Amino acid sequence: MTWTLPNVLTTLRLLAAPAVALMFLYFTRPYADWFALVLFVSAALTDWFDGYLARAWGQESKFGAMLDPIADKAMVVIALMIIVGYSSMSPWLVLPVTVILFREVFVSGLREFLGDTAGTLKVTKLAKLKTTAQMIAIATLFSQGVFEHYVGMSTYGMNDDIITGIIAGDVVDELGLVWKLEAMYWSGQIGLWLLWIAAALTLITGIDYFNKALPHLKDDT
Repeated sequence: MTWTLPNVLTTLRLLAAPAVALMFLYFTRPYADWFALVLFVSAALTDWFDGYLARAWGQESKFGAMLDPIADKAMVVIALMIIVGYSSMSPWLVLPVTVILFREVFVSGLREFLGDTAGTLKVTKLAKLKTTAQMIAIATLFSQGVFEHYVGMSTYGMNDDIITGIIAGDVVDELGLVWKLEAMYWSGQIGLWLLWIAAALTLITGIDYFNKALPHLKDDT
């Protein structure tokens, strides 16, 4: 195996997956949220660069082809685990996460079972779109966590009447609470919508892979 730049980028993306979780162990919030967001977005960008460079420079390899989907799945699974762990456990968030995780486990199991015939389940353009949607949704939800923490810091010590007065415009918004609340709300809503879209694409690609694998799952008669 040759350590080409595309392979190095893929490996770094794989290592970034557990590093995102470590941010919440070694740093307090909101620093952990910021570091996790920057690290995740940086790692997600390498998903495009490593493939592009490998094709442009003629450095495609079996190692890269093997590691690339593993790195993607590790990034998505660990990030979703963190988001659910630090969220209010809304079912509207848990349900799409469940769909995504179930599909990833199911397809990985199919590929493992098929062994030498796993080439039947080659990554499709829709599957790549699914991964992109997942990463954009996760990055947006990480940003929602950043704004949520700053809202909490801004409202510390305030009672409900003061907060309501600021939002209504009756009290001077010296701390910029209104725009923080709006940013927190919309980043959360957009992230959730994108996650549902990603879950739908995930489910569709999972069904597609299962249909392609069916001929190889029939018993010999």
